[in-house]
Amino acid sequence: MTDVTLHIDNVAVTVPKGTKVIRAAESVGIDIPRFCDHPLLDPVAACRQCMVDVPDAGNGRGMKPQPACALDAMDNMVIKTAVTSDVARNAQEGMLEFLLINHPLDCPMCDKGGECPLQNQAVSSGRGESRYGGIKRTYPKPTRLTDILLLDRERCVLCQRCTRFGEQISGDQLLSLVERGAASQIGTNPEGDQVSYFSGNLAQICPVGAITSADYRFQSRPFDLVSTTTTCDNCAAGCSLRVDQRHGDVRRRLAATNMDVNEEWNCDRGRFGFRSESDVLTSPLVRVDGELQPASWPQALSAAATGLKILNCQVGVIPGGRLTMENALAYARFAREVLGTASIDARARRGASAEEADFLQRQVRGVGVTYADLEAARQVVLVALEPEDECPMIFLRLRKAVRKAGLSVTTLAPVASTGSAKLKATVVPTAPGDEASALANLKMDANTIVLVGERAGGLPGILTGVEAAVQAAGARLAWVPRRAGELGALVAGCLPSGKGLAVDEMLAQAAQGKLGLVLGGVDLDDLADPVAARQALVQAPFVVSLEARPSAATELADVVLPVAPLVQQAGTFMDWTLTTRPVEPVLKPQPMTDRRVLAELARRLGADLGLPSFAAAHAAAEQLVAARGGLARVPGSHHKPAAASGAHDGALVLATWRTLLTPASRCLDGADVTARPATVVVGSKAAAQARLTAGTPIVVRGPGGAALTAPLVVDLFAAAGVVWAPDAPWAPGTPVTLEPASTTPTSDGQGGER
Repeated sequence: MTDVTLHIDNVAVTVPKGTKVIRAAESVGIDIPRFCDHPLLDPVAACRQCMVDVPDAGNGRGMKPQPACALDAMDNMVIKTAVTSDVARNAQEGMLEFLLINHPLDCPMCDKGGECPLQNQAVSSGRGESRYGGIKRTYPKPTRLTDILLLDRERCVLCQRCTRFGEQISGDQLLSLVERGAASQIGTNPEGDQVSYFSGNLAQICPVGAITSADYRFQSRPFDLVSTTTTCDNCAAGCSLRVDQRHGDVRRRLAATNMDVNEEWNCDRGRFGFRSESDVLTSPLVRVDGELQPASWPQALSAAATGLKILNCQVGVIPGGRLTMENALAYARFAREVLGTASIDARARRGASAEEADFLQRQVRGVGVTYADLEAARQVVLVALEPEDECPMIFLRLRKAVRKAGLSVTTLAPVASTGSAKLKATVVPTAPGDEASALANLKMDANTIVLVGERAGGLPGILTGVEAAVQAAGARLAWVPRRAGELGALVAGCLPSGKGLAVDEMLAQAAQGKLGLVLGGVDLDDLADPVAARQALVQAPFVVSLEARPSAATELADVVLPVAPLVQQAGTFMDWTLTTRPVEPVLKPQPMTDRRVLAELARRLGADLGLPSFAAAHAAAEQLVAARGGLARVPGSHHKPAAASGAHDGALVLATWRTLLTPASRCLDGADVTARPATVVVGSKAAAQARLTAGTPIVVRGPGGAALTAPLVVDLFAAAGVVWAPDAPWAPGTPVTLEPASTTPTSDGQGGER
């Protein structure tokens, strides 16, 4: 790319051709005030605050004052900012005076006060006092835009950052400009989306405090907060977070800038999924006469050690997906070196098959795909993955590449989702279990990246077939789990080896009273059969649960050992790109982490875990990452996933995935976020055979007597023989039936035909 050289305030600046003047000034440390400008949004020059003097446009002729955010740098151009030009200074002062005419002087009570660009620039670039003596315009306040966003219209300067974010970044038409002329204001788009997974970003990028978060409103002042940059724990994206706490209480989470991962954005799950951290276990519990009773640490550790000794190695270890690599390594050593068992499996979810384990061994030892690779690719194929729900940062990067570079996205999915529409994706209607054959029929080459989700492990042949198709085409492959600690746990060795049992096998043995269990942050509702899992914990001879919060697992355990929540410990996550991301303690560190508790328990069992400190555990984890050798070989004869049945024999089969803001997500406990309304989607043939009408509430019934009810949507392009329902209690590929719940059509407008 050709470079150009211009002069800004008599400083020579060389930048690539096409660079905006405001970016060129930033590159040499020259500050130009702005409100509408954002480096990740297209320029719109709405606020006119960045006006600069252009005595020479590079052709020997001058220009009237120009907005620096929309002016391309040209060779030999001369730019003067307010520092060296009265013209620029007068323009900037005049714009600020206009913006402040109707802006309320409520800085002491505004949530943006103390970190407000308008406040800062009024002091640095504005007049000392106002000349306006009229009555300021007011509105009833606040206007509730969504459950989580509030708008104070009199503060708004119509910079349009919020509307442009929806148009250019997230694809959600949540907000728009309404009314005309002097009455123009920001409002909800009556024809747009009602729910956005990224709405919290609007409050963060608003430069004047017009849009605020109901979650943080009137909670604190910025200068009272202590900020920590850490890694989000709510999915495997690896997003950087800025977490603000006051007096030991987390007040808010913001997106931290990390241009390699989340750029300057995050999803609402990562932003608002922290209220649950206040609901923590504070004391060990021991079951006495059938009831859990508070106990001291020595009593609880001794009770756990005694119970595990009695089992004589007949123990399975199931660490969950919340663990840092250091804690996962402690579980791996505790299982193999202390308990002497090879039955350890961190895949406490659906789809934990031997085929998947073999696939993961190869995948984790390979070279990761990065976010930058996604932007540079010509084609990305999604297999058993809905990125908007299961890894939102992948979704934002794909959408950016689609919009700016013409990336082609193809998704092998049962139905066309909201996310696939925003990605302009080509949807190949695919029933659960048919993904491998569908992928084999696609045209791929070395510029293709295939992203496969963890749901692919639940049905036989998908991962093996996907891997073969990718290798034959010379394409690249990446596996995307849902949970932040999943990949790190696999590298740390939390997979069964030899004759070790997988998760479902351990639970089956426990249900027969043949196996005790050590659990580490397991959500029973994530498992393939939550009802059977609960029964297994009831029938197991002995259960030890290490958990930060009360859960269904702790209610059924014999010994509960409370461990430090993530906000009170340091550690490392490995994201889907196979890159490690640091976890920093936000609050005062709590010493009883999983590693420390397991080390103390090992000592009472007469063994040494070999991880006496966090530093030792971190160093050991780094060695495993460098070697990528922590995974043990899993025999292919163990735990084959159930075969998909139904789509090929005339019956209906289920397709489902966890939605991002599902109420079932425990990290969202206490958060005022709104999930998308649930619908059931079927093809027109299936709807006709069942005599179902679009828009009516229907009941989906599956094994175990469970059922869910939601309005029906008829998708003309849905995969044949498939019923899609969000957050269903059954695994993909499960046979289901449909029946009408009522003869009265719904009136919520969520059903229909598409």
